[in-house]
Amino acid sequence: MLTFINLNARWLNLQPVKAELVLTKQKLKIMKRVLIAAVILISIPSLAQVKEARPDDPVGQGKIIFERTVQLQIHINDDNPAMQNMIPKERKDRFELLFAEGKSLWQPAEDNNQNDEMNFNDGGGMHMVIRMPGTDDITYHNIAEGKKVEQRELGGKNYIIADSIKKMSWKVTGETKTILGHNCMKATTQRTQESTRMNMDNGNVTREKIIDTLNIVAWFTNEIPGSFGPEMYQGQLPGTILELNVNNGKTFFRALELAPKTDIAKIKEPTKGKKVTAEEFAKEREKLFQEMQQNGGGGQRINIRSN
Repeated sequence: MLTFINLNARWLNLQPVKAELVLTKQKLKIMKRVLIAAVILISIPSLAQVKEARPDDPVGQGKIIFERTVQLQIHINDDNPAMQNMIPKERKDRFELLFAEGKSLWQPAEDNNQNDEMNFNDGGGMHMVIRMPGTDDITYHNIAEGKKVEQRELGGKNYIIADSIKKMSWKVTGETKTILGHNCMKATTQRTQESTRMNMDNGNVTREKIIDTLNIVAWFTNEIPGSFGPEMYQGQLPGTILELNVNNGKTFFRALELAPKTDIAKIKEPTKGKKVTAEEFAKEREKLFQEMQQNGGGGQRINIRSN
């Protein structure tokens, strides 16, 4: 089903023209089909046709509070339904996006009262600790330079990782809706990522690497100067993303609050940590996984899945 949105005469540049036409029924049918096709093409703008909000606008600044909801995929292979029922099905966290002059800073919100660890105990000796990745990470983006700098925690240590912004291929669908008073357009894309599935069975930790395909839906507005958005989704679209859905809600970001001013002095590259490349950080993570496999403790069988 195709829905026409905000379709009006000026899109078609209709003007009265005096002319004498002799049309057969066949010609009328052909003209009608051509007109319908033109309307369809005009009513669904391409990404290039969207008026871009200037990423380096000197007066463009603000602060957006986002809520991130992650669907937890944790299963205990045990005859202990009480413990399984204690595990929440989702996790919510709040983050803030500060942006100005084509630069941004993504970090945990000051009022985020969630701890990065979740502890569970069934009262019968079984204890489980789940730590959410990325809860304390800080990411700086310079849109004009195509640069990002991350501060990430791994094994109790901080690392600083400099990299380039990876552009994705987006498609604007033509659908619109209003978020926080701003007219937003829908865009979709796909990307692949390597995920790790970890299993622990009586102290034996095993890993399985899987290539996942992520289906991403973003709602962005060009009424806010810049090309910003939640987490890594910055420098992507000709506007700022206010809502983002990954794989039908497995990870979901939504803007809760928007302020027209921010503390520009806070928007700077993070420096607390050891400077490494993305490849070196991947090696450190692999080393940590190997240590977990060697030092796994006893206990019940637990399968943990995280994208």
